[in-house]
Amino acid sequence: MTENAPPNALSDPPGRPLRIAVVGAGPAGLFIVDTLTDTADFPVSVELIDRIPTPFGLLRYGVAPDHPAIRSIRNRFTTLLHRDDVAFLGGVEIGRDLTVDDLREHLDAIVYSYGSASDRHLDIPGEDLLGSLSATEFVAWYCGHPDADRAVVEDALAAGGSGEGVQSVVVVGAGNVALDVARVLARTPDELAGTDMPDHVLAALATTTPQEVHLLARRGPADVAFSTSELRELGQLGDADVVLADPAVDLSDPPELSRTAGRNLAVLRQWEQAEPPAPGRRRVVLHFWSRPVRLVGAGPAGHERVQAVSVEPTELDDDNRLVAAGPAYDIRADLVLRAVGYRGVRLPGVPFDDVGAVIPNEAGRVLGIKADGAPAAMGEYVTGWAKRGPQGVIGTNKPDARETARAVLADAPELLRRPDPGGLAAWLSACGTPAVDIAGWDRIDAAELALGQTEGRERTTLADRAAMLAAADHDPDDDPGPDR
Repeated sequence: MTENAPPNALSDPPGRPLRIAVVGAGPAGLFIVDTLTDTADFPVSVELIDRIPTPFGLLRYGVAPDHPAIRSIRNRFTTLLHRDDVAFLGGVEIGRDLTVDDLREHLDAIVYSYGSASDRHLDIPGEDLLGSLSATEFVAWYCGHPDADRAVVEDALAAGGSGEGVQSVVVVGAGNVALDVARVLARTPDELAGTDMPDHVLAALATTTPQEVHLLARRGPADVAFSTSELRELGQLGDADVVLADPAVDLSDPPELSRTAGRNLAVLRQWEQAEPPAPGRRRVVLHFWSRPVRLVGAGPAGHERVQAVSVEPTELDDDNRLVAAGPAYDIRADLVLRAVGYRGVRLPGVPFDDVGAVIPNEAGRVLGIKADGAPAAMGEYVTGWAKRGPQGVIGTNKPDARETARAVLADAPELLRRPDPGGLAAWLSACGTPAVDIAGWDRIDAAELALGQTEGRERTTLADRAAMLAAADHDPDDDPGPDR
């Protein structure tokens, strides 16, 4: 899978492998494992650590389940995870099971690839009302993440602000995550039945049929971050039509238009010119030049639930700043989902830039807090969202991984001067710290496929950590056969 990676050679091949820990088994981590193992012309041993018992990160817990083609990219990494020079260590959490200092002691190099696990906030009044959630929470729930707060999400879906259930949803954001959550909520149960969503997710969504899903974008149609393929999907829903909140919004092509923006505007013009939606069908309503300024709630003190979003029209002033363009108005909202971006989190013991929410680095080498910006210590690196921030698509991690891998391999002669640190897996085992290895993941994978087949679909995701661990420990050869 690696493309155009430079050769790296040592004048004297080492008598032992370069031992590398990669922290985070999502796309960024997988791409750099692939690059390191495929590029080095000397032995490397990579241990891929993740706090979840399963690999694949956002490929499993971020890509919408109604996008099976994109989710299947994870299958390309199966061979990689079964390489002799790669070890998967799932269910191992830094700060709980080991420290960064433990990694430094038992590895030659560490690559941080753990992504951006938190979410950004709107910072408006009422954001903490019941029924106001981050898209990060909602996506984790419908993808079956074991740490998703199932009770909070399902209470928000079931209750609604009026006691009639969720009739109107407001999604705040202008990127693909906003499109994903809007589309999932607007799909029919039959459209979702063939996905690998956990059973409890399908059951909850089957009883959640909002009549309107409103999507708010602060800027105009040419400025959104939608990919055209995802935007088109909104027009292919079985029981929902897409309409523009303001039919008079400017959909003409501005100067210096990107190709993606041009394609998006063409899709929007098709919807603008379409026949009016048939009566009784559900609607996805696109609001451009609109920003939320307050969430309106009602109910007993301490238990207020969202009922509406106060929305302010916007425009650009002469200095290209976003400003109010008129009085605010209310949109009914039984559920509000903010999809305004992810944010990186600090890992104990690792330098962190609180402003950019990334690990400070130079071409992938981690920088410390020294005044001259010099590396804190050789042997620590970063890739993916933890390196550049939450931007780009899955494929953006490939050139990013190549850059970081070049740094790791360029430093290899110096890193290999120390005695062999022995690696992590044996040390964890000696400490009695359980880890799900690749054989354990294979058994989880088999259990999900088997459960899906009993329900007439390809796979059903196991969302409960205990169920995952039970599947990982289960040896099918121990099952009694028909003649036992």
